[in-house]
Amino acid sequence: MPSRTAQRSRKTAETQIELSIDLDGSGESKISTGIGFFDHMLTLFARHGLFDLNVTTKGDLEVDGHHTIEDTGIVIGEAMREALGTKEGIRRYGSFYLPMDETLARVVVDLSNRPHLEFRAPANTPSAPNMPFTLVEEFCRALASNLRANIHVELLYGRDGHHIAEAIFKGLARALREACEIDPRVKGIPSTKEAL
Repeated sequence: MPSRTAQRSRKTAETQIELSIDLDGSGESKISTGIGFFDHMLTLFARHGLFDLNVTTKGDLEVDGHHTIEDTGIVIGEAMREALGTKEGIRRYGSFYLPMDETLARVVVDLSNRPHLEFRAPANTPSAPNMPFTLVEEFCRALASNLRANIHVELLYGRDGHHIAEAIFKGLARALREACEIDPRVKGIPSTKEAL
């Protein structure tokens, strides 16, 4: 099987990002974004997706964390799309329910080449320390748009902001891991259109 890896760089007036990913890794990661909680979430994302992920992001944290988190999601999405190549032989779909103590999240993914994020959580969902909950949605939107994936995230219930963010990131990783996996029974592109 050909290597499913990619390296990406992105430099704007707001962020500078260097990233590499291996979709068929073992979950090893080196993450440095300047936002400790986001580093923790990306480490979990790599471990539960079994993606080898290296990310260095330098952003305008003197403003806030928005550009850092959104732009990192953009580059992860771009890199994953590149690493998937033609998508021949992949499962394409993935889903996962992730319990985290009192929290339960559901994430469903279709690597359809049709970007869409459906993100459902109560308006008063608590934030994790040092990372507003709205930025979890922004990360997911940036990832979906640049991976060109259909991603549905639903917080079924939860009270602790840390647990809620963690359940979503882990659930996203597990669903993507399933969708990206090679299925030996799939021949060619997993679509009757024969294109994704």
